[in-house]
Amino acid sequence: MGAAAAARSHASAAQNLLRPKALKAGDTVALITPSTYVSDPDRLELARRTIVHFGLKAKWGANVGKRDGYLGGSIQARVDDLHAAFADPEVKAVFCIRGGYGSAMLLDKIDFNLIRRNPKIFIGYSDITALHIAIHQTAGLVTFHGPVTLSRFSNYTQECFRRALFEPKPLGTLTNPPEENQLRPRHLTRVIRPGKASGPLTGGNLSLIASLMGTPWEMRTEGKLLFIEDVGEQPYSMDRMLTQLRLAGKFNGIAGLLIGECSGCVPREFQPSFESTFSLGEVLNNILGDLKVPVVTGMTIGHTDDQLTLPLGVRATLAAGAAELTIEEAATEA
Repeated sequence: MGAAAAARSHASAAQNLLRPKALKAGDTVALITPSTYVSDPDRLELARRTIVHFGLKAKWGANVGKRDGYLGGSIQARVDDLHAAFADPEVKAVFCIRGGYGSAMLLDKIDFNLIRRNPKIFIGYSDITALHIAIHQTAGLVTFHGPVTLSRFSNYTQECFRRALFEPKPLGTLTNPPEENQLRPRHLTRVIRPGKASGPLTGGNLSLIASLMGTPWEMRTEGKLLFIEDVGEQPYSMDRMLTQLRLAGKFNGIAGLLIGECSGCVPREFQPSFESTFSLGEVLNNILGDLKVPVVTGMTIGHTDDQLTLPLGVRATLAAGAAELTIEEAATEA
């Protein structure tokens, strides 16, 4: 679908939200690598083991295991695997084996009408954000920002994953995992702006959201509960991307904002970019502190072993003070 066609399809897709069918034991899921390659047979065995653990059957994309530089095959090969997964009636869900880099390359080659005709669960995070935004906004499909097949899958992650993909009912209230030491929590949350707000959920990796600015797949945020996360970016880089979104008006009219833990988003100890720097917390306060909507940071979203699975497109409510997100609508159908 070209740029003009993608833009024209946004309004109708938003009005006709598609919910995929929930998974059940014995279902077949497609495994694909739309970004970086996975050629190590031990890593592929780990992916297979993950699928078996959840009582599912794996169907490998034809190009899984192939390597083209840092990519999991050519653009067309990766698009072909994505199309084949959605077109295959045997396949009930599409799981990304890993993120990395490269999924945005596919966007102007994707047949979004094919995806809309064959709605099914699509899940991944990090670089997969580009596909989430494009598929959700263009095809109108609820997609799931959650673990890739090679994620660590803590017990908390597994529980959230199962509830999101296997139970056709609202997820209800989601919080970070319980803390053993309340004085020194593993997952520290902080309220930047207090309050409570509701709206359709959208978001993903900040670097990918920023990279799609100015394209037909630029994220639409007005009226939405927005979540963002990243990993390994220095504070000045986070500042730059958040400033870009601010200047583009992407925080204007949002209902509320959730920020993930952003693991490793600290100044480099060796060859730091600046002699004097801000912490990530200071960057967030500087750019987001004047917003008139609830803002909370430290949620277990994205690059963290304890990871929430979040459905894009369904209505949710953020209670910033309690660091709670309540998913009020079912993301899947029976």
